[in-house]
Amino acid sequence: MKTEQLSVVIAALLASKLKPEQIASTVATIVQPDAAANAQSSAVPQKMGQNIVVLDRGFVYVGEVVIEGDFLKISNARNIRYWGTKKGLGELREGPRPETKLDEVGEILAPMRALIHLVPCKGF
Repeated sequence: MKTEQLSVVIAALLASKLKPEQIASTVATIVQPDAAANAQSSAVPQKMGQNIVVLDRGFVYVGEVVIEGDFLKISNARNIRYWGTKKGLGELREGPRPETKLDEVGEILAPMRALIHLVPCKGF
């Protein structure tokens, strides 16, 4: 249920002669199915493929990315310590340059709030 619709329902309930507990119970019943649906949809992992992952505080990784709820999982992760590019990070979309320096990390689990952006890539 959308916020506007919920506001109308709550206003109608408040105008009725229901007790506050009955209003709260009714609102909880109306909202609950949407909350369950949202929880289910966010629980389904989203496979994003190989990406360069830019996180806050300057961390840049590359690996196979899966979004799982509020977390971003990077498998076969490598830290891109030195890009080795002349025109920015986008040059690495087709794979590392000879000057690129990568450090093996393994698997990383980062909160989605730390994600700045993803750059789809191949060849790492």
